[in-house]
Amino acid sequence: MSARPSPAREDRCPRCDAAFGCAIATGGCWCAEVTLDDEQRAQLAAGFEGCLCPSCLRELAVAGL
Repeated sequence: MSARPSPAREDRCPRCDAAFGCAIATGGCWCAEVTLDDEQRAQLAAGFEGCLCPSCLRELAVAGL
């Protein structure tokens, strides 16, 4: 019997309060596709607790934070 991957956990964005799925624990989360440098990651970690939704993370990445 093969193991089934864990479903994405439901999370809420600390920026806009949108619900979204986070699958980082399984190594296949959508956020891995967003390119951020170390400074951007540090700014996000300092400004927000938890994960951002796809829209907010992509918007901030494009804006350069």
